[in-house]
Amino acid sequence: MEVSSKRRLTQPLIRANGSHSPVKWGEALDVVAKNFKAQVDKHGPHAFGMFSCSKTTNELNYVAQKFVRSVIGCNNIDSCNRT
Repeated sequence: MEVSSKRRLTQPLIRANGSHSPVKWGEALDVVAKNFKAQVDKHGPHAFGMFSCSKTTNELNYVAQKFVRSVIGCNNIDSCNRT
């Protein structure tokens, strides 16, 4: 799909009752945070893992690892820096 495609998503969608509804970014991020917290509360922080990209900036990788370690509470992050 091209960047200029008419089918390109331009706002976040939340699935409810089997269909997707457009929402504001703040609401979408609240849903993500709530669901992350629910899964960590249910399964523990070590059930969470994150992949980061070795081709992105050091700053973005730092923020990703800081989020996983400080907010989630585990060390399960991999940035594939060995390739």
